[in-house]
Amino acid sequence: MLKILTAASLVAALMAAPATAAAGTGRWTGAWATAVQRPSADVWYPTWAEKGFENHSVRQVVRVTAGGPEIRVRLSNAHGGTPLRLTGASVGRADTGAGVRPGTLRPLTFHRSASVRIPAGGHAASDPVRLPVKAGERLAVTLYFRGATGPATYHNLAVATSYRAAGDHTRDAGAAAFTETNISWFYLAGVDVRAGRGAVAAFGDSITDGYGATQDADERYPDALARRLDGRRPVLNLGIGGNRLLADSACLGDRGVARFHRDVLAQPGVRTVIVLEGINDILMGYQDPTPCTTPAVKVGAGDLIAGYRELIRAAHAHGVRIVGGTLLPAKGYEFHTDEAERTRDAVNAWIRTSGEFDAVADFERAVADPADPDRIRPAFDGGDHLHPNAAGYRAMADAVDLRLL
Repeated sequence: MLKILTAASLVAALMAAPATAAAGTGRWTGAWATAVQRPSADVWYPTWAEKGFENHSVRQVVRVTAGGPEIRVRLSNAHGGTPLRLTGASVGRADTGAGVRPGTLRPLTFHRSASVRIPAGGHAASDPVRLPVKAGERLAVTLYFRGATGPATYHNLAVATSYRAAGDHTRDAGAAAFTETNISWFYLAGVDVRAGRGAVAAFGDSITDGYGATQDADERYPDALARRLDGRRPVLNLGIGGNRLLADSACLGDRGVARFHRDVLAQPGVRTVIVLEGINDILMGYQDPTPCTTPAVKVGAGDLIAGYRELIRAAHAHGVRIVGGTLLPAKGYEFHTDEAERTRDAVNAWIRTSGEFDAVADFERAVADPADPDRIRPAFDGGDHLHPNAAGYRAMADAVDLRLL
């Protein structure tokens, strides 16, 4: 029988521990999270989002950045047009590929029910699961949908492999049934642990999301930052590839000023956020609009500064420390222009000198070419002169003063 979550119980499920015998003590803190997007036609590569699932098990592997004795899994139907019916789910320690380590598979329940109905626009959190985890450990979450889901709330640029099998394989630790793969996450929004440490949220676009990083290698800059912190504070990656601060997109996420509350401030235990967003607002103003980039309008430094101020006010109203990240060099990128460069320089000067952010992470200087500071250093260039490679992402993480967090 499906368990129906009311609006009140949705909030309680998302933001607090469900009242069960296994609830334990201590507050929930995000250990892994992603920013969800509305389903759309394939953006850069084929996804399963637009068609959704029917009689499918979807196994998704994530790496947590904090440890604890218990976990819970959060799901999102934020962009669903109809209620989502989840028939069953499980979690375990990930093995190779789609495999789960023997003896670690645990069923997920929702208010003690194996199934849950999540309203359109809603969220759900599982009951606590006694599965001790360590920072850096990989978990496999398996979701089974018996009926047709319709288009799926998802995260496009996972830089991680997801697996699909026909039928219910939530209790199957083996990988053999999972013959289909994809590189997005579906309905999965977060994994929380019982921990007292405040989380650090990384908020931004594809540079935060990890475009160009090696598939399944956890080489994004938030991954490198999490390794530096070594479990002392979890790091949550809330980047969306192609995202803009000031403009919505049909397939690249809601504008940053609109999604900031849901994707950052509503995360359990967030105490600090690092903002790195705005380069797409600048560069997309100089290219012909596409279905994904409409509206494509030129923005000035003043427009972006007004957007940053909205984020600063919202963060401070929630007691969250906010760190401004300078925009990376983009000279040589396909749509870079001298005018775009002047806007980027003005934005970075404001981030560094205005004092309006609580602190600054100077990502630009961390990856700039000393011979031409408007370009990414060749050793850090992912190939398109906009996105760093793995070494560049490590340099970005190294530029964050951990004392600021």
